[in-house]
Amino acid sequence: MFRKLLLVLSVCLACTLAEAQIVNRMRVDKNVFLRYAYGRMQQFNTANLALADSIYTVGAQKDDYRYKCLALSLEMPVRYYLGEYSRMDSTVVEVKELIGGRKDLREFYFPFLHEYCEYLVRLDRAPEAMLLAREMERLAAAERQPLGRMYAYRIVGLIHSARDNHYLAIQNLEKASKFSRDAHAAQNLPVLYLLMAQECVKMKDFAKAEEYIGKAEEFKDYYPSINLGAKVTRACLFYAAGRMDDFWEMYSNLLQDPLYSMQADADSRFGLDISYLRSRGMLKEALAVADSLGTLRGRLEQKQSIYADMKAYDQAYGQLAMLMGAKDSTYIKVQNEDLAILDAEMNNAQLREEAQKLKARNQFLILMGFLVMFAIAFAAILVSQWKLRENLDEMRRKNNQNLANRRAFQKAMEAKESENEYRIKILQNRKTNLLRL
Repeated sequence: MFRKLLLVLSVCLACTLAEAQIVNRMRVDKNVFLRYAYGRMQQFNTANLALADSIYTVGAQKDDYRYKCLALSLEMPVRYYLGEYSRMDSTVVEVKELIGGRKDLREFYFPFLHEYCEYLVRLDRAPEAMLLAREMERLAAAERQPLGRMYAYRIVGLIHSARDNHYLAIQNLEKASKFSRDAHAAQNLPVLYLLMAQECVKMKDFAKAEEYIGKAEEFKDYYPSINLGAKVTRACLFYAAGRMDDFWEMYSNLLQDPLYSMQADADSRFGLDISYLRSRGMLKEALAVADSLGTLRGRLEQKQSIYADMKAYDQAYGQLAMLMGAKDSTYIKVQNEDLAILDAEMNNAQLREEAQKLKARNQFLILMGFLVMFAIAFAAILVSQWKLRENLDEMRRKNNQNLANRRAFQKAMEAKESENEYRIKILQNRKTNLLRL
């Protein structure tokens, strides 16, 4: 089915364009890292098993967990490609034992778990992927690492995509893009845009899909592999929209792109091959390719659709019956309920964190309000005291002036009284003299 093809391609896109593993975050020897990086560029090449063994041997000799983790990272995609899922699971267990408690290696740890979760989604092990995504989200939130939260919500988006919950898928991918920007990790944005474009294709919103593809292509000068993702997504868009001439041209372009054969896994390429053969009416050839798909669910879905194209309805019904038996409606219902619960827990955890941030912000604003009010009151007291002191100084000055004036007046009065007494004495003397005569 076309939606299954899109799911396979979307997960392949996330694996192919994941920048996380191709950076020397383990800080190992340069020559060893270059060998590792070359292997990651063709991640599904079975020759990587020998390369992984050689790097792991170096780690064992040096007793260095960094080399061992690089080797396990190189090995995991090949184990998935070969269908050795128990070996794939064991690599994750070993990596968690080696560096699960190392905060300084989260830049490797989170993308490694993210890649593993992508394979779980493709293998219809969504509940396991969701549990691991929740574990990643909790750890990243506790350690304030937005990049880890980006990877967690990207996985939740892929899980919803696999369940055909396309709106929820886009919402979680939007959350992932927010955390990517918070982490200043713009290299993750084009991958997220292409994943959202593929969800829009599934909803037949081709204009919005083109918009997301355009946003992703803005990064192609910095990350050349984005061109491959954009081509794959446009091929899906053209096929879904019935634009077969454009689809055939894009399919031919992909076949000529060396990155397509190096970085896309077999199921993704088989999926596009089947779409091409069906569009050309080569249904028997498409059936043969469908038998080469790695997962039972993928084979059944593709063959059911091809038989329907051939109008071989009995065979189509038989494939559909086996498909429904493989998926079991009760199990899917339980899976969806578990997924809803786990998704709600992650969203509630984010809401709690945002509520705590809001509470802290409000407490800060209240504290600042009290400080401002205290500052205003203190300033008012200082101003009133200053004015009071000025008034008191002015009153003292006036009182002193009045006191000086009073003293001057009193002295003048005393001088006047002395002068009057002197004049009285003179008059009395004159009167006495006159009586004597």
